[in-house]
Amino acid sequence: MRIFLEIWRQRSAADEGGFVRYDVPDVTEHMSFLEMLDVLNRRLVEAGDPPVAFDSDCREGICGMCGFLVNGQPHGPLRNATICQTHMRHFADGDMLRLEPWRAAAFPVLRDLCVDRGALDRIIASGGYVTVRTGSAPEANAIPVPKEAADRAMEAAACIGCGACVAACPNASAALFTGSKVTHLGVLPQGQAERRRRVVSMTEQARAEGFGHCTTIGACSRVCPAGIQLEVIARMNRDWLIAALSRREEEEPVAIAPRSSPMRFYEQAPPKTQR
Repeated sequence: MRIFLEIWRQRSAADEGGFVRYDVPDVTEHMSFLEMLDVLNRRLVEAGDPPVAFDSDCREGICGMCGFLVNGQPHGPLRNATICQTHMRHFADGDMLRLEPWRAAAFPVLRDLCVDRGALDRIIASGGYVTVRTGSAPEANAIPVPKEAADRAMEAAACIGCGACVAACPNASAALFTGSKVTHLGVLPQGQAERRRRVVSMTEQARAEGFGHCTTIGACSRVCPAGIQLEVIARMNRDWLIAALSRREEEEPVAIAPRSSPMRFYEQAPPKTQR
């Protein structure tokens, strides 16, 4: 197979980038997409040119490290698959493929196809934990977990944090990612202690990182390699509303009478008894 590539090349975050065209003639249908890029990089190194920078680790669709746009599609044309799980047999001889990094203000480009996704880590750090006893593992049946809650938690916890949902969203929203992290702890008995605090702190952190607002378009769920559903966003919004209303009730100030009212003095201090 012969594949033509237009790849976004950018030496650093401070430099301006642009697309560069490459011809890769020695591609086999058995190669994965990243193996095809490895072949290209080997040729570039042998020619004395800088290789194309891209993230990868397990190359099994587990770690969430890899990811970029292929012809505008996060992770390429396959559904429920990462780019490292995509093989060249899904493309035709002579195809022109355009590769570019995730496009989001919260994901600054580091180099070529690599972006800084530390914003997702900071969202988790802001509230993605539970208050449990450390040390030895607790007995499995100490806290009964309903089957439905366990299933929902496992489905939400399947998120690998690759950032494809952000790249697909026109608003660059991280609602699907944040919703999955809020849900997989919020539906479990062990996660109830921080449930309200968690959803408020994680959504506030997502806003502070520069992610956009969710308008429920659904593109995020469609490109998610783990198949996370929009239900987690609805659950996150409900938990946030309950937490916000509860906090407002707790912080509601005591009504103070107008300054001209004679009752104002008695609200500030009890009257002195006359002797």
